[in-house]
Amino acid sequence: MHVPDGFIDAPTSAVTGVLAAGAIAVSLRGARRELDERTAPLAGLVAAFIFAVQMLNFPVAAGTSGHLLGGALAAILVGPYTGVLCVSVVLLMQGVLFADGGLTALGVNISDMAITTTVVAYVVFRVLVTVLPRTRRSVTVASFLAALVSVPAAAVTFTVIYAVGGTTDVPISQVATAMIGVHVLIGLGEAAITALTVGAVIAVRPDLVHGARGLHQRLKLRVGGELVDAPGARPVPAARTSRRTLWISGLVTSVVLAGFVSFYASASPDGLEKVAHDQGIDKKAQRHASDGSPLAGYGVKDIADARLSGGVAGVIGVGVTAVAGSGVFWVVRRRRHAQSGSSAVSSQAV
Repeated sequence: MHVPDGFIDAPTSAVTGVLAAGAIAVSLRGARRELDERTAPLAGLVAAFIFAVQMLNFPVAAGTSGHLLGGALAAILVGPYTGVLCVSVVLLMQGVLFADGGLTALGVNISDMAITTTVVAYVVFRVLVTVLPRTRRSVTVASFLAALVSVPAAAVTFTVIYAVGGTTDVPISQVATAMIGVHVLIGLGEAAITALTVGAVIAVRPDLVHGARGLHQRLKLRVGGELVDAPGARPVPAARTSRRTLWISGLVTSVVLAGFVSFYASASPDGLEKVAHDQGIDKKAQRHASDGSPLAGYGVKDIADARLSGGVAGVIGVGVTAVAGSGVFWVVRRRRHAQSGSSAVSSQAV
């Protein structure tokens, strides 16, 4: 759903850019409360994983494909504020290095793919885990449904932005019907990927999953030869997989997905590309400012072999995103420690 340059007019793009910048500023402050020495490395990994999985377009209908947006996954794993930052880092890397998503449309893409998906998914997720039993299975189910809702929500956001600042004269009802229809199908893929990933991380380190905090499991007592639920509950214990092992495993998985599996991804246009072509939204699309970059189009310019070119580009993308994301979250965490230290000094002075 990466919006190219030329789909949305300059004033609307500028407004969404300001809104996106404000949301990122708020998210930087909020992420200080979400990140600590245990979860900050995971946030950088989440950004790299989202980049990798976004390269894996899956078929959803005749001539149409979809890919992970990642807002729901990021929000549930590392928190909503950090989740907005994760997806924003991915979008920035894609736009600057790979000519994927217009640079003048960066505010549109962040508003649509980072802010909308993260906020909607997290609200739905929190409502569901409030009414469902606090178990690992409930978190996985809530993750599936939250991700499912987040994708058509992003389609609605794009439709609203297009209604305000679209550069072509296409009836908004046609755009809405086409966008929401195809992205409901894409949402099923997003939901499956999100639930499987959240479930896998919860299985090894539930203590690192933001959305799984406070999980409880029922105590069992043997009474008369039968197991019965004991009153009360106790926290679900964390598995013994180390953070380093989890990080290395996640990074290797991301490299394999981007470097090897991506070659077999669907070549069909994604939901927005298909709708834009069918409805004529792309009539005023502009050439990307980074179209001549060495990695444009997710391939290395001087490598002729398509499989090798795409694989190397994917591995580079994972590495750059992991470094950029980890750097951002390291700075955020350092700011948190600095503020905590200042508060402690002030308290002692008083």
